[in-house]
Amino acid sequence: MTSQSTLGTALIAAAPAFVARGAGAIIQIASVVGISTETLNGVYGASKAFVIALTQSLQHELAGKGVRIQAVLPGATATPFWDVAGMPVSNLLDDFVMTTDDLVDAALAGFDMGEVYTIPALPDVAQFNTYEAARVAMVPNLSKTKPAARYGLR
Repeated sequence: MTSQSTLGTALIAAAPAFVARGAGAIIQIASVVGISTETLNGVYGASKAFVIALTQSLQHELAGKGVRIQAVLPGATATPFWDVAGMPVSNLLDDFVMTTDDLVDAALAGFDMGEVYTIPALPDVAQFNTYEAARVAMVPNLSKTKPAARYGLR
């Protein structure tokens, strides 16, 4: 298993070659727990949040350079991961677990649609778009010379 820091280093090393070619694609497997970190344990959620943050950064840095970026955020997927984690997939609700074939098909469909973030189980993409728009809308207010007035320090 590749560590997240090694993953970031590899992507940062590959990106310049893609830029030089004017074409390439970086597809990362994150997880819905990267945006719902309380769902599983903190370390796993944090590592998947890293993948999402790296995707955001690469999308920004490589925009207009011919390199496509995608993060796939699957929910529970029927893989050996569950056995390794000590909770067999058979213990999960049937309507909660996606097959790997369906996950891959949805990821590729999302890539073909130009999605930067593909959440295979999410029925309404407008929910994620609202989440992302709120995140982007905060950016101009995240660094100021003074604390916000709500802290009563002015």
